[in-house]
Amino acid sequence: MLQLVTLTLAVILTAVYAAYVLLRQRRSLNNFAVAAGLLCFSLLEVFDFLSLENPDNYLAWKKLSLICESLLPLFWYTFCATFADNHRSAGIPRLTRTFLVLTPAFFLFALFVDLDRFYISPDFAEEHLLFLGQAGYVFYLGLLLSFTFCLVQLERTFTGLGRLERWRVKFELLGVGTLLAMSVFYYSQGLLYRSLDMSLLQARSLAMVIGVSLMLFSRIRRGIPTGLQVSKTLAYRSIVIVAVGIYLIGLGLAGEGMRYLGVSSQRTIFAAIALLGGIALCVVLLSETLRRKARVFLHKNFYKAKYDYRKHWLDFTKELTSARDEHALHLAILVSFCGAFSIRGATLFLQDSESGNFRCTAVHELPLLGDIQKGNPLVNYLEKHRWVYCREEEHALLSDNPDDMPPGEIHFGVPLLFEETLEGFILLGPPMDPGEMFIYEDLDLMKVMARQATSALLNLKFAEQLSTAREMAAIGKVSAFVMHDLKNSVSNLAMVVENARNYMDDPAFQKDMLETLDNTVAKMKGLIARLRNLEEKAELKLEECDLAALVAESAEVLPKRSITLSGGPVLCAVDRVEMGKVVLNLVLNALDATAGEGPVHLEVGADGMAYIRCRDQGCGMAEKFLRERLFKPFETTKQKGFGIGLYQCRQIVEAHGGRIEVRSAPEQGAEFTVYLPLDLRSS
Repeated sequence: MLQLVTLTLAVILTAVYAAYVLLRQRRSLNNFAVAAGLLCFSLLEVFDFLSLENPDNYLAWKKLSLICESLLPLFWYTFCATFADNHRSAGIPRLTRTFLVLTPAFFLFALFVDLDRFYISPDFAEEHLLFLGQAGYVFYLGLLLSFTFCLVQLERTFTGLGRLERWRVKFELLGVGTLLAMSVFYYSQGLLYRSLDMSLLQARSLAMVIGVSLMLFSRIRRGIPTGLQVSKTLAYRSIVIVAVGIYLIGLGLAGEGMRYLGVSSQRTIFAAIALLGGIALCVVLLSETLRRKARVFLHKNFYKAKYDYRKHWLDFTKELTSARDEHALHLAILVSFCGAFSIRGATLFLQDSESGNFRCTAVHELPLLGDIQKGNPLVNYLEKHRWVYCREEEHALLSDNPDDMPPGEIHFGVPLLFEETLEGFILLGPPMDPGEMFIYEDLDLMKVMARQATSALLNLKFAEQLSTAREMAAIGKVSAFVMHDLKNSVSNLAMVVENARNYMDDPAFQKDMLETLDNTVAKMKGLIARLRNLEEKAELKLEECDLAALVAESAEVLPKRSITLSGGPVLCAVDRVEMGKVVLNLVLNALDATAGEGPVHLEVGADGMAYIRCRDQGCGMAEKFLRERLFKPFETTKQKGFGIGLYQCRQIVEAHGGRIEVRSAPEQGAEFTVYLPLDLRSS
């Protein structure tokens, strides 16, 4: 009767767990595997129970049990291999994938095997023993190895999780481990005595009740893990190995003691002791408080330093450099602090550049806190002492007003300092081990990690500022070109107005004035069109024209007494508007160099290439300026210039396939020569 109750409870819990996983949580390979594995365990228990209740037809039920057993390696190894690994097959190691591929062989073996050669039981109704034939021995040996591999994979997964994730999933893995460990014990006993003891069915059902209960508690109360982080230290592994060794030695002594005393039902009692002792051992080993105490014990008795600083530094650097954006960087900092010091949660505050207050920018496993004012006692303490705030030691130094104190869950405040400025701080929650004493070594490591975190945060901040500055510089560059073109147009209009005072009644001047105004309007429209569709290089509208006529037309609006022209017709394919800008820029620069008085001489000719030469007798330029600064944007010798005229000229000339050459010396004037490809018909 008790066996039936235990079996029923196990089946009900399995159904509830499977329904919860499949219906309430996200669908994944891992969740399907664990649900299917538990259902196979349940069916195995049911079919074995029916074989005991119907000993005359036990082989029929054992055939179904054998099929369920053959599916267990596939489902449980899939679960152990994909647990907390983002549920992607690409993240599973090659050896693990090989085992997964081989697991269906168990099912094929169970499907076609002859049970008469598999089990031998002359008196099953009385002894409840199934002796194993050669085929049965090989099958269960493979099954035992599969469950052992599952336990190894489970241990590797657990050791790869961070402290918080281990706390979250320890009952889940403890429940799975209970089921697998009981299976290992059951089948190892069968291989040892070459017989399966069906009287252990009640112990198996009890293990299933305990294991599924732990898994259900973990899923409902603590959720599932999100990813892998860093592994444990070798020293702690040694402690775990020693504890497991003591557990196995204790089991051996218990078994020998019961055999010596002749205790009845030795196997059942031994199985119960092994199960309960294994669960107790796992609870102890999975306790984060005891794990932290073990590390402190190692530090006090075997090591000079409490921390492996090289490992912490490398791990912290890896976390910071792997962050892809600002939020990921903030979260990486908090997770690293919590992992290094076994803290339950943390929050990050950074100073707002406008208000000067400190704004909460990231939270990890702590309630969201509001902004902290600049004059807060905690901020004043961090700025003054430039040291880690510890609640137990510095509580009375902050303020007598409870409202000014940090919230009760805050135990540490770590300043983020850059030179003499407090850029922000990290508030850490309570330690996982409430009794742990934090010494200067802990605080030193906090401060060192804070310096590295500050560097990463400032690098991100400066990168954003640099990006903004570059965008503003690009806008300023475009504005400078626009202003330069506007300045040239305004200069043309100013000269027209100045000449109009003396020649307004002259019909020829009126005609020239209208042409100048018409050209200026066309240039302004062209400028507006280019601003609507900015491109790196404007598309040239080439047409055949006489360079001499183009130069004369461009200089028409300028004072005629200051400019002289020479040379004959030269045909070239140029953009009239753009080349007119070049001529106008060169002449205006020459006039500026001579204080607007001139003289400026323009010459058009051909010598292998067509050329336009502009010569003045102004102040000239030094050789160093010619070599290092000429033709560079925003470089000028004029007090009110933009420094982009000659830069724009060279861009236009080079777009035509030509070049500009310059000869100049201080107080000896300057000579600019524009060379352009010669149209063959001009020769």
